[in-house]
Amino acid sequence: MGNLKTKNIITAIALSLVLASCKAPMATVIKDEVKENIPQNFNQEEQQDANNNSGTTPWRQFFTDPNLVSLIEIALKNNQELLITLQEIEIAKSGVLAKKGRLSPTVSAGIGAGLKKAGRYTSEGAGDASTEMEAGKPIPDPLGNFEAGLNASWEIDIWKKLRNEKESAVAHYLSTVEGKNFVLSNLIEEVADDYYELLALDNQLDIIQQYIKLQQKALEISKIQKEAAAATELAVKKFEAELAKSKASEYTIRQQITEKENEINALLGRYPQPIVRAKENFMSTIPQTVYTGIPSQLLANRPDIKQAELELKASKLDVEAARKEFYPSLEISATLGLEAFKPSYLVKMPESIAYNLAGELAGPLINKSAIKANFQTADAKQIQALYEYDKTILHAYLDVANLMSKVKNIDQYYQLKSQETKALDQSIDIANQLFRNSRADYLEVLLNQRDALDAKLELIEAKQKQLSTVVDIYKSLGGGWK
Repeated sequence: MGNLKTKNIITAIALSLVLASCKAPMATVIKDEVKENIPQNFNQEEQQDANNNSGTTPWRQFFTDPNLVSLIEIALKNNQELLITLQEIEIAKSGVLAKKGRLSPTVSAGIGAGLKKAGRYTSEGAGDASTEMEAGKPIPDPLGNFEAGLNASWEIDIWKKLRNEKESAVAHYLSTVEGKNFVLSNLIEEVADDYYELLALDNQLDIIQQYIKLQQKALEISKIQKEAAAATELAVKKFEAELAKSKASEYTIRQQITEKENEINALLGRYPQPIVRAKENFMSTIPQTVYTGIPSQLLANRPDIKQAELELKASKLDVEAARKEFYPSLEISATLGLEAFKPSYLVKMPESIAYNLAGELAGPLINKSAIKANFQTADAKQIQALYEYDKTILHAYLDVANLMSKVKNIDQYYQLKSQETKALDQSIDIANQLFRNSRADYLEVLLNQRDALDAKLELIEAKQKQLSTVVDIYKSLGGGWK
């Protein structure tokens, strides 16, 4: 009766310990209002067609310049940033395998040997001295121990803690894949933007060289007019100064071309070499029409949004796993092998067979500060991941909205700059004719030439911005990585 009462007390104590260890704090409940409240359209005054979205167009179809396509293909093979990201994917993949492995038993094999001598005046030593293994053969003193066998241990995932950890690792792995896609999208955008900037510099260099020839002719005319007393030395010096200024600008642009070529070479992961390109058709290139679709499609098209979403999912699973650290864990351990005090006895069956099987249910009771800290850290990271996700969605929407406005405004700017350039070209011809006939001052010629040069350089820059803005909005819609 007493033994039964004792067992009941022990059982009650064990149950109370288990229940006490099961008390775990609750994770912070988070609500994703930014995602829920995303507008239906980028421009509230216009309705977008969900069926037309340039972000889903593969980049090889979006870019039609064969030289640019070739540069992008080289960058996708050699870019160091991309190669680093690919290794991050491999690291995350290994993390999945590690978490998955914890769900299965761990089995190891081993052999061992030892020697032990017990004190004669101990219960163990006195027992060994009075015991014979076989007739007339006492237990050896000191006593050897030789063993060989298998050891196994297994944590039973009764609370799904290990499965949560594995699912978190999978989500993190998938987020690194999306991170790679985002690097791809950024890389293609950078190569295309730098390529258009390089073509713009080529065309600006051509304009400067044409302007230098114009200045040389103007200088020759001023010298002739000076000899004919129709102009002064001041006019000659002004034209000489303008010519020197233009030649200095030529070398500035040449340096910019070199640096821009090397920026592209860096993206392509190679040492400096000429960038193959055709500058002749740059000013006549018509930017592609971009279709934005609807804002909610950004959630599926933009790799950075999908990456942030997967990191949010991983952080939620991490909180669950950290919370379940407060619960008891059930571990099973087992050994099976051969054991004897002499190597020759190991082969004697079944006497040398040894095994052990044990199960343990244990949970934390006192000093849970480390577990609490881990949980609080995971909970804070979950909230942080939500803010990061919301920020990514908001910035993606604003990127597209800003670039849509920029596309319209840069088109209008380009049209007006074209008109300005044509008018100034005509004014140059008129001013030069008047100057030859001594009916216009040299300052009028200089000012007209400077205005025309500035307008042409700005027109080229506007064309580059036109093309680059289309590339930027294509990337902002989630294009470039497919």
